[in-house]
Amino acid sequence: MTMKKLHACMRSCLMTAVLLGAHAAASADDAAVKNYPSQPIKLMVPWPAGGGVDTTARIVSELLGHRLGQPFVVDNRAGAGGNIGTELAARQKPDGYNLLMSSISPNAVNISLYSKLGFDPVKDFEPIVYVSAVPNILVVPANSPFKTVKDVIDAARANPGKLNYGSGGIGSSQHLAAVQFAAAAKIDIVHVPYKGTAPAEADLAAGHVSLMLDTTTCLPFIAGGRMRALAVASKMRNPALPDVPTFDEVGLKGVYASSWYGLSAPAGTPRPIIDKLNAEANAVLKSPELHKRMAAFGAEVGGGTPEDFGRFMASETKRYAEIVRISGVKLD
Repeated sequence: MTMKKLHACMRSCLMTAVLLGAHAAASADDAAVKNYPSQPIKLMVPWPAGGGVDTTARIVSELLGHRLGQPFVVDNRAGAGGNIGTELAARQKPDGYNLLMSSISPNAVNISLYSKLGFDPVKDFEPIVYVSAVPNILVVPANSPFKTVKDVIDAARANPGKLNYGSGGIGSSQHLAAVQFAAAAKIDIVHVPYKGTAPAEADLAAGHVSLMLDTTTCLPFIAGGRMRALAVASKMRNPALPDVPTFDEVGLKGVYASSWYGLSAPAGTPRPIIDKLNAEANAVLKSPELHKRMAAFGAEVGGGTPEDFGRFMASETKRYAEIVRISGVKLD
């Protein structure tokens, strides 16, 4: 055999080996997708245990794990407004065994709020399903003279800069909800940021701040007679507060603020896995057990396709870019 023929034979053998290797790898990938899931699934929650994101994640993952036949392991990685855990989730292997509990701050707000992020909330993730939302609620201390939204607005207009509002921190959902309220009502109210929701709620209940656009963590305070709810920042009344009007109903149009949650996966996760997770999650979201457990903290249950969730996050990102601009806040 001539050297030329030998080289041609070697190239042919090498190409055959490459093709066989690629075929074997593709077959292995197909089998992995077909047999999914075959091991526990990690769900990254970029917030502390016990909060709204964590509570929702644990309810959904418990029920979803039963349907899929594999347990979910919740991994709490809090910090930097959800950025730390979300960035970590973006770097995980896109194999369906690493998921993220997406939420409004890291997946819609923070791209406008922070000067630099270590992840791209659109390019680095595949949306799976919109899970739920809890609306912000305008609350005042139980002994407040304000009985209606109009009372608050009239007092604020008569005394610009005299009323204050609490929040869980600069750029928090409570802060940006209050920015929307103040802009719609054309009032000047002073922001008092706290290091977390709990101390802000405690000071509001004690009467040290005038009002708050709180999440549904305030429901026990309302039920216990320590806070009074005046309006809900959603398009429909909340089942947990059926007698409390929406802002639309009291004449302030477009004040919509909710902390929402959904399931996502690292970019590149196989579409058949995304579709399977979406189908099973939608079945869970329709279950009476989930609705009962979500209703306990005023959550509005979602659902839909991955594309629906992707479009929703895109619209929220655009909407909050303007709200952050109005707030004047920028974080490093």
